[in-house]
Amino acid sequence: MKIYFIPITVLISFIVFIVIQKLSKNKSPIKRAFVSLLSGLAALVTVNALSVFTGVYIPVSILSVIISIVLGIPGVTSMLCINLFNLI
Repeated sequence: MKIYFIPITVLISFIVFIVIQKLSKNKSPIKRAFVSLLSGLAALVTVNALSVFTGVYIPVSILSVIISIVLGIPGVTSMLCINLFNLI
């Protein structure tokens, strides 16, 4: 995997969130898109940082970054449950 795929994915997701927020006529679409993007990435980083203590981690890939950005904390929780219970 090339290292530049993740920043490009984050940028494209951010632009898509801005468009969605603008179409839904929110007062501050850029701020809401940025908060949504950051909460998902923060959840992914937190899970992986705590893997030293818990032994459970989510491998960072394009798919996991997209899921954490688009779905946010529920997406990271779902990936964690799938990983924890070995459902795949």
